[in-house]
Amino acid sequence: MKRKALVVEDEAEVGLLLAEYLGRLGFEATLLTEGKPVIPWVYQHGPELILLDLMLPDLDGYDICRQLKLEPKTNLIPIIMVTALGEPKDKIRGLEVGANYYLPKPFTEKELTRAIHLVLDWRRDRLSRGTRGEIHFAMNSATRYLDELNDLLAALFLFTRLTQEQSQQLAVAVQEIGANAIEWGHRNQVDRIVTVTYQIDHEKVSIVVRDTGPGFNPEQLPHAAHEDDPLAHLKLRERLGLREGGFGILMARGLVDELHYNDRGNKVQLVKYFAAPA
Repeated sequence: MKRKALVVEDEAEVGLLLAEYLGRLGFEATLLTEGKPVIPWVYQHGPELILLDLMLPDLDGYDICRQLKLEPKTNLIPIIMVTALGEPKDKIRGLEVGANYYLPKPFTEKELTRAIHLVLDWRRDRLSRGTRGEIHFAMNSATRYLDELNDLLAALFLFTRLTQEQSQQLAVAVQEIGANAIEWGHRNQVDRIVTVTYQIDHEKVSIVVRDTGPGFNPEQLPHAAHEDDPLAHLKLRERLGLREGGFGILMARGLVDELHYNDRGNKVQLVKYFAAPA
């Protein structure tokens, strides 16, 4: 049985060429030229790959991607964005729930083939590791997008075995680490991008927050919190006009089961294990 793929492209001629090419790669490809039928079709057929145009006549391709990535039963379906919108500003709009690959038009068969192989390898790797869901977020460095991210994560937690208390703890920890990335990693430069990856498997939820800054080590900051005296630095930070970053990191450590920085200090992994069955 051939693997199923979906092409969503409002230009029928272009869509047929893409579907034909997928057929040569061994896929049974379906073409949809409007956005409304996409979600029901995906739920019914469960394709292994989606090529999604952004500029559709009825719906926004970004919104379709967001719906599919936030739905637990479809978020491991790889999505390749194929679009004429190639500017960096088109790739990030405040908070984006990420496609697996972004391929601006015009592109070559070689570029498309590479993108397809990359996203299929990603899917195989996640399935082989027992990953039940993985979603990539990208957001501008502003707290309003961090708030929106946490709202989306709270909705995702409802589909896990996290208790309400665990969900609240993880949400607060993400808020603190995300704010740290915005303030310290990016110095509140709104156009710089923070990436967040949500992953769930049979025993835990993991969230990775990464900024593009030089790195962060709270132990080397004279006004950061210290474990033996976590409150002494607050007045100094208030005079400097800074939030309680070091204190927030200490608090985040106490709210999750594991918290790991990379060596550079610009990537943080938060881990929360599901409670053992009663």
